[in-house]
Amino acid sequence: MGEFTEGGLLGGRVAYRQLVRGHRTGFEPVLLAASCPARAGELVLEAGTGAGAALLCLAARVPGVGGIGVELDPALAQLANENFKNNGLTGVFCVLADAARLPFPANAFDHAIANPPWFNSAGTLSPDEKRSRAHHAGPGLLTAWVDGLARCLRPRGSLTLIMPAASLSAASAALRKACGGITLLPLWPRAGAPAKMIILTARKGTNSPDAILPGLVLHDEAGITPEAQAVLRDGMSIY
Repeated sequence: MGEFTEGGLLGGRVAYRQLVRGHRTGFEPVLLAASCPARAGELVLEAGTGAGAALLCLAARVPGVGGIGVELDPALAQLANENFKNNGLTGVFCVLADAARLPFPANAFDHAIANPPWFNSAGTLSPDEKRSRAHHAGPGLLTAWVDGLARCLRPRGSLTLIMPAASLSAASAALRKACGGITLLPLWPRAGAPAKMIILTARKGTNSPDAILPGLVLHDEAGITPEAQAVLRDGMSIY
């Protein structure tokens, strides 16, 4: 499967292995997990689960939640399942499948989450195939992911994406077509700085108005802000 590193998430509460080469986990899956409004007994679908960081963090915050991750890379799917097992999770697992062609029936999940590839495929590709696949979106990929995830959601189920701010227009258009009103949460690198990342949430079959939340400031002069630490280290909900 390749070499991997041993580490942890949420201040070490979650054991986490990831491959040495390819895409490396950052803040995004932890913030994505903190944005999912799942409750115990509900079932969450994640597209592009990688080594399982988002579902691991979600299960740590919401004991009793069920989760299915979808991953196209066999080595990552295997590693995700090993991570779930090593953390004692029996209701969370990863399947090998294409997130643009989800192998699930309609109305099967309460929530869906994703950190889709976002770089334009016409740009410079990484020489590392795994990193390139994780970061670069082909034509129509975002819409295919959103449409597929929305199809799998039950009525009023939530669909949450974490994306670069530059992808706001494309992601909003895809979500509005598939779901309804959109809630935007900006992620500010520092107070007063433009947001580089955003979290978008919509609910299937609802007509709620769009909303912009105050957002989360990630860093200050001392490092990671206390508010961000509460999410990234302590596993609190972002809302």
